[in-house]
Amino acid sequence: MSALTLLRRVVGEQIFNSFAKSTPISCQLQSKRNRWKLVKLPEPDDPRTYFKRIVHYTDEYTIEPLKVTNLGGRDPVTGRVVVKGLGGGIKHKYHWIKWTRDGPSDLNEKPKEERVLEVFKDGCRTSFVALVGSGDELKYILATENMKPGDIIRTHRGIPRNPVRANEGDAYPLGALPIGTNVCCVERNPGSGSKYIHSAGTTGKIIQADGPDRMVVQVPSKRKFSFDSRCMAVVGRLSNILHGSTPIGSAQKNRELGNRPSSGLWQRKTGRFGRKIKPPKKVQKVDDKGRIVPTKPIVCNLHGLS
Repeated sequence: MSALTLLRRVVGEQIFNSFAKSTPISCQLQSKRNRWKLVKLPEPDDPRTYFKRIVHYTDEYTIEPLKVTNLGGRDPVTGRVVVKGLGGGIKHKYHWIKWTRDGPSDLNEKPKEERVLEVFKDGCRTSFVALVGSGDELKYILATENMKPGDIIRTHRGIPRNPVRANEGDAYPLGALPIGTNVCCVERNPGSGSKYIHSAGTTGKIIQADGPDRMVVQVPSKRKFSFDSRCMAVVGRLSNILHGSTPIGSAQKNRELGNRPSSGLWQRKTGRFGRKIKPPKKVQKVDDKGRIVPTKPIVCNLHGLS
């Protein structure tokens, strides 16, 4: 190997490493026949669904089932295994959920009413899906526990002086609901669409008010978040409440769900050596951009108490 070739290789590797570090996580450089191109990879979200499927969304919202490419835990370009616990499974149709519940903001206007047309099981998510319509608009939403065809659900973005009496399936801002209301599909910031509490049978609870324009919600993991009072939330508990307590039943059924068998090294914790009892985490505030706001310590000015 000549000195010029070695110099070219060293300089090329340094340029590639500096460029690869600056690229986001969702992008990766893949080599194919000595040519490099930028390939967008699935977004790293839940470890159970990472590299599981790619949904081909259209430019405009539609209720038609979308095309799905099942990855089975493999890289979409190289075909190498990335997640070993995924593979196989039955092909399902993907129904596009509309996470934003739009309605009037003026308190003098009546809430927007929509009729539930159908409630069915979707193979790509745990809770049931409901087809609702209002006028010429049709969309899919996550169904609540007692939602059935023919029900009327209401949506309003205004916050009145007195809390509203909402029924199950209605969507209102957190500031318009009374304390103690069970909610699901909560927005992270106003108008961004629901981000929290999407799993089957889960529900959150409005605990208290955090100032004049913020509400504290306890999520199913018992953690507490302080949201803007204008964030929308759906009243009630999500459907398919028996999902968590229903056993899979057989190894074949587990393969149909898209899960590969484990190595057998996992052992259930018996609690023989006890467990660590930790205090609950503090309430976290979420700003308009979806970032966690650090809490400021309380400083006492009195010398005898500080």
